[in-house]
Amino acid sequence: MFLHGTSRINNEGHLEIGGVDTVHLAKQFGTPLYVYDVALIRQKARQFKETFEKHHVKAQVAYASKAFSSVAMVQLVHDEGLSLDVVSGGELYTALKAGFPKEKIHFHGNNKSKAELEMALQENIGCIVVDNFYEIELLKEVSSHAKGKIPVLLRLTPGVEAHTHDYITTGQEDSKFGFGLQNGQADEAIKRVREDDRFHLLGIHCHIGSQIFETTGFVMAIQKLFTKIKEWKENIDFIPEVVNLGGGFGIRYTEEDTPIPVSQYVDVIINEVKQQVALLDIPFPEIWIEPGRSLVGDAGTTLYEVGARKSVPDIREYLSIDGGMSDNIRPALYQAKYEAVLANKANEPNKDVVSIAGKCCESGDMLIWDIPLPAAKPNDLLAVFCTGAYGYAMASHYNRLTKPAVVFVEDGDAQLVIKRETYEDLVRNDLSYKVKVKKS
Repeated sequence: MFLHGTSRINNEGHLEIGGVDTVHLAKQFGTPLYVYDVALIRQKARQFKETFEKHHVKAQVAYASKAFSSVAMVQLVHDEGLSLDVVSGGELYTALKAGFPKEKIHFHGNNKSKAELEMALQENIGCIVVDNFYEIELLKEVSSHAKGKIPVLLRLTPGVEAHTHDYITTGQEDSKFGFGLQNGQADEAIKRVREDDRFHLLGIHCHIGSQIFETTGFVMAIQKLFTKIKEWKENIDFIPEVVNLGGGFGIRYTEEDTPIPVSQYVDVIINEVKQQVALLDIPFPEIWIEPGRSLVGDAGTTLYEVGARKSVPDIREYLSIDGGMSDNIRPALYQAKYEAVLANKANEPNKDVVSIAGKCCESGDMLIWDIPLPAAKPNDLLAVFCTGAYGYAMASHYNRLTKPAVVFVEDGDAQLVIKRETYEDLVRNDLSYKVKVKKS
């Protein structure tokens, strides 16, 4: 059993997180329930920041809020002194409602709408990461909403393919994101932005993928970026003030995963940038990174109540829970793997091998295949680890299931930060069908 952060098995043999018994959490808040270990999030945030401080490098660590966005989460990020990466009007609105400093918000996305850009400019946020030529023209169109010059980074695709799942690679040449570094698009984008007085080109951005367990891809991306910076310095007198190297730092979901410490990623990034800057004899840029999953992924645990059991003789034992792909679509979407324990029987020996089935009406709604567990009965409590990223964020109303509640735990206290949806919430925006009377 691998326990993350403050998780431990208490004297009653129950899983405890943040000093709170998960059995008590389930009784108080119901299931399914997302539980976040606040101390672990704080620890990860400080590791990122302290590594930059150790190198005396000016930097911004921006939480990629697509991993999990809520008012409370954004406020926690602010409390740790991070910046914030948003990718939609909804995430930007959440940040504003949370009172997050506008100048520390970076707006990403490959198809920002006119309304979203107007909102960003009206709020005078810190930076817009421009993704394509259409967006450049759209920004010009809405520039009257800007309070001064529009600060932008240009997102570039450096042609580096990270070793990760096809759905979450982003830095390769054939990508829906960004301006190609090798095909001349990046050069043209810089030209268009620099020749327009409405823009302030802060620098460049790249992101090579997610759930990355090595540093080679980051080094290659930096080298490719600085090869182009050398050309830009010599040919057009452009040296970026900011180099944003994205995120994608991997976490441990199962024993198959071998992540390195977050400080090691940052050390390698800084050292490679230092080498490139020395070679080019240019001012040291401000380095930005965007951790998302690596801040909240292993800080999240989902609690489920065990229900039905089905035995297929000589084939498999299915154990059903009261959630599934509606609150964690990752296993169905790209075969993500997880570990779990029976939270109320955490000290009992494993006697069964079962497959955890979700309750959605879908054969593909399977959370975990063939996991050893103690003998499970209805009403037992299953805890699935490392669900803090892309669980609630990707939750749906499939089968008209309500979205679970979210609880933050820290120092023995539990705080409800997102209420459980009700059936009334499900139909809140539904309108009745008005039957037309047919004329005879």
